[in-house]
Formats: sequence, C-alpha cells, structure tokens
Amino acid sequence: MRSLRTRLVVAALALVSIALLAGGLAIGVILTRFVRGQIDERLDAQITALRAGVEAGTLAAHPERFDGPPFDRPGRWVWEVRIGPETIRSEALDPGTIALGREGPEGDGDRPRHAEGRAPGGGTLLVRRLDLPGPRPATILVGAPQAALYGPLRDVLASLALALAALGLCLAAGAAVQVRLGLAPLGRLRSDLAAVRGGHAARVPLDQPEEVAPLVAELNALLEQNERNLERARGHVANLAHGLKTPLATLAMALSARDPNGALGAQVADMDRRIRHHLRRARSAALAGPGRTRTALAPRLSDLGAAMARLHAGRRPAITLDVPGDLAVACEGQDLDEMLGNLLDNACRWCAGAVRVTATRGETRVEIRIEDDGPGLEPEEAVAMLERGRRLDEAVPGDGFGLPITLELAELYGGGLALGRSDLGGLRASLRLPG
Repeated sequence: MRSLRTRLVVAALALVSIALLAGGLAIGVILTRFVRGQIDERLDAQITALRAGVEAGTLAAHPERFDGPPFDRPGRWVWEVRIGPETIRSEALDPGTIALGREGPEGDGDRPRHAEGRAPGGGTLLVRRLDLPGPRPATILVGAPQAALYGPLRDVLASLALALAALGLCLAAGAAVQVRLGLAPLGRLRSDLAAVRGGHAARVPLDQPEEVAPLVAELNALLEQNERNLERARGHVANLAHGLKTPLATLAMALSARDPNGALGAQVADMDRRIRHHLRRARSAALAGPGRTRTALAPRLSDLGAAMARLHAGRRPAITLDVPGDLAVACEGQDLDEMLGNLLDNACRWCAGAVRVTATRGETRVEIRIEDDGPGLEPEEAVAMLERGRRLDEAVPGDGFGLPITLELAELYGGGLALGRSDLGGLRASLRLPG
C-alpha cells in the first residue's frame, strides 16, 4: 500500500474491528454470567424452600405446594428430592428423574453446587445440587432448561450485534474523516510547492502544522541553496563571457586586417555574437534576481511572428496565432524568446507557406505547438535533430544548435520539447513549460 490514506484507513478499520470484536466477546461473557447468576438465584431459592419442607416434614405430604412458577409448567423447570430410597419430584418431572452428568466441585456444605443433567424427555438441564447430612441424608436437585440461559442471550446478543455494527460504521466513517482532515495539510503543501514551481510564490508558507513545519523549513532551505547555486552559475557564465569578449575582439581585428573576407573572421564574429548574447542573458538574469518570473505568451509570439515574417519574406510564410491573451508561462522573457524564436525560425525555414502556432493550458503545464506544412521529419530524424550540431540538410542555412538549445532551456524550467508529425503535413514542435 503506497498510499498513506489507504494505510491509515485500513489500520483504523482493523483496530476498530478488533476493539468491537473484543468488546462484543467481553459483553457476551458478562451477560452470560449475569443471566446464569439470575437462574442460579432462582434455583437456590427453590432449594431453600425444599430444604425447609424436608426439615419440617411437609414436603412428602404436600409436594404440590412446591410447584409454584416457573416449576408449574411441564417439561421446563423441575426439582426432585432423594431421601434414602424415596424420591419426591415435581409434577413436571413425573414419572422420570433427573439424570445427573458432570458435577462441579464440592461446596462448603450449605451452598449448592453446579451440575449438569438431563430431563426424562432428553432436554439438557442446568442443575443445582445440595446434599443434606443427618440421620436421613437427602439430596435436593433443582434444574432449569438450557433455553432459559441461551434464549435470552440470543435475543440480547442479536440486538447487541446490530448496535455494535452501527457503532462500527460510525467509527469507520469518523476514522475516514479524521484521516482526510489529518492529511489535508499535505494537500495544501503540494499546492504550495506547485505555486513555487510555477513562479507564483518564492517560498513555501511557514504557517504549517507542527509535524509538517520541519519539512517545510528544509524545502525552503533547499530552495535558497538552489538560488545561491544558480546565482553562482550565472556569475560564472557572465565572467566567462566577459573574459572571452576581449580576446575574441582582438583576434577578430587581427584576422580582419590580414584577410577582410576570410571565413575565419566570420566564424570569430559568430563566436563573438554568441558570447555577447549569453553575456546579456546573464546580466539580465542577475538584474531580475533568482525568482522565476511569469511571461505572457501572446505579446511575445506576436512580436516574434512579425519578426520572422520579415526575416523570411522571400518564402512569404503565413503565420497564424491561436493563443489566449491571458496565457502566461513561468519563464524569463529572454529565454522564452530564444526558445520560441528557434522554433518559429525553423518552421518558417522549412514551411511551404503556412505556419500555425497554438497554445493550451494543462493542469500544471502550458503546451505551445508550432506546426508547418513543410516536408516534416521521420521519427528517427526527429530524435537526431535534438542532438547538438546535427543537421539533416547542409544546403539550408543554420548551425544545428537551435532545437537542442530549446530542449535544454525547456528542461531547465522543468518542461520539455517533443517533435512529431503535424496534420498540416510538416513538423509539429510541442514545447511544454510550467504555467
């Protein structure tokens, strides 16, 4: 069971079931002893009356006087007194006798003891026995039918079982509600983390239950450490770009003086352009701070679409945008421009005349699809295009770094890039970014 909710509910139900079962058994034992005690008291009262009749000599002369309720119903409560060879019995027992079975331990002489017996008709009896010593020893046996004990118990225990079942359902519902309430802070923590990841908050709120507060403190400490690491990385990039800028400028001037139209000079100029670009990104990121900003999609795509239409005016691409105006992504503007610019430039370079851009919001992601009506790519070619420097057609201008850089930037923000076949016939690039 990987779910905490399932574990807690199952454990609560198991404990409730065990507690109810143990309580039901304990109540059953207590009720059995209570009902048996009531029966024993009634039997002992009859034994006291019979003993008085034996000692007064009235039992033999008038045995019917001792057949009061409940001993006046045939086949149920019975008694008999054995005095030597003579046996005096209740009318309900006549003409048979009580067949004794297993007996309990001897009492203190004046107290009856338990015994088992059977009535002449074969029914099981709960028997109390008292032996009277003297010149004429006597044995008094008084019995009650077993149904007198188990009949009331069945009725009471049936009602008790229904009550315990209802109590069990209430306790199970209470346990489920308690587990739900107890785990609610984890759901709020998940929403808080999603807000941090989506750029809506910089830290997880510290107003948490005592059990969750240490975890939140560790998460915030981790976020702070990641921000410091990111700042150091950006500083290293800026320092590296700044350190290379001057040597490259000197090299470019030297090559320009020797060979103004040489290919090496063009390569050095391209390297200088890239270094300046990353230097601007590092400086912009440093000024913006470590927090993740939110950038609206529609204005950026509109500006990039207009720029690409002018850049590829010879192909006359018809760029259509279907992007909600309120849609935004948790991404810095410069990085978003670079990713969208690479994808739009690639679509305009390969299209036959149509480029379509759509964006939709998911649960935690925004998906931007850039499609064209060009030749498209086979699945194995799409995988190869995400490798740095890999180009499928050397005759088309480009350096093979656009798609890999876009993928890298998307993954840095927790997103991704997928290439597939568009229903326009060409390539579909699906860029996923946190929303």
